[in-house]
Amino acid sequence: MARYPQAILVSCEIPWDENENVMEDLFREEIQHTLKSGFNHLYIFGTAGEGHAVDAARFQQIVQIFYEETRGVDIHPMVGAIGLSTASIVERVGFAHDLGFRTFQTVLPSWGALNDDELIIFFKDLCGTFPDSQFLHYNLPRAKRVLGGAEYRKLIDVVPNLVATKTTSGGLPGAADLMHHSSELQHFFGEWNFPHGCMFGECSLLASFGPMTPHKTREYFEAGCTQQIEKLFRLQHDFHRVCMDILRPVWGMERMDGAYDKIIVRLGGLEKMPLRLLSPYQSFTEAEYQACERILHEKYPDWIQRKL
Repeated sequence: MARYPQAILVSCEIPWDENENVMEDLFREEIQHTLKSGFNHLYIFGTAGEGHAVDAARFQQIVQIFYEETRGVDIHPMVGAIGLSTASIVERVGFAHDLGFRTFQTVLPSWGALNDDELIIFFKDLCGTFPDSQFLHYNLPRAKRVLGGAEYRKLIDVVPNLVATKTTSGGLPGAADLMHHSSELQHFFGEWNFPHGCMFGECSLLASFGPMTPHKTREYFEAGCTQQIEKLFRLQHDFHRVCMDILRPVWGMERMDGAYDKIIVRLGGLEKMPLRLLSPYQSFTEAEYQACERILHEKYPDWIQRKL
């Protein structure tokens, strides 16, 4: 039995105005739009949500808004905390914890790759500071160390409130390794490796394309949960084919994840979402966005978000 429930996890991106201030009304609208799309496990401040780029003032303002908009029955909000030290991550988690959040997403400090002892120390010091809370580890190469199942096995034994991971790399071998050695954690896989995880037991979906096509996302998740194997792998193929085609005009342009995700949010019907990222990161142009939008509407109308 995994320590965290099986779910679809969706990121909320941050809309910035020309002066790099959060557009509060639009951000509130986006959160409600996400909830109305049928997603109740949502988070802020992963890589796509620019958790690496915000200062303390912006972080606190956005967390406060997120708290106000996610109060309610059967809503499961998660706050991400990215930093270069245990102290900076604890500080951010502490602010959100004081507001009332109890589920957090974190990454390894990335100035240098942590060794085995430092890995244990980091999780014990962070998670142990907030024993009433749950933590998801965002397992990505930017942190300079990607963890495998055996490494999580050691953490499971000493960090009882480490409950989940978010892993989009590794393909079939990586998914098999995580599911075999660390099934106590709820592993959130991306669209490309979710079916591989499903072959080894209960796992969850990190839905990068959820805001664009929530109905297809729920269909995909349900196929995995119910072990509809043929449908599951057909949808995996469809997601790869369709989404790569839609993003073809901007693919491989060396942008931060958030640049792509803001296109996806706009394609999902939140047309007021600006494309800009915080300095120094480069966003896509309106013309590039419109090229993606044309492909979606002309070739894949059945993938378009239904009117809410």
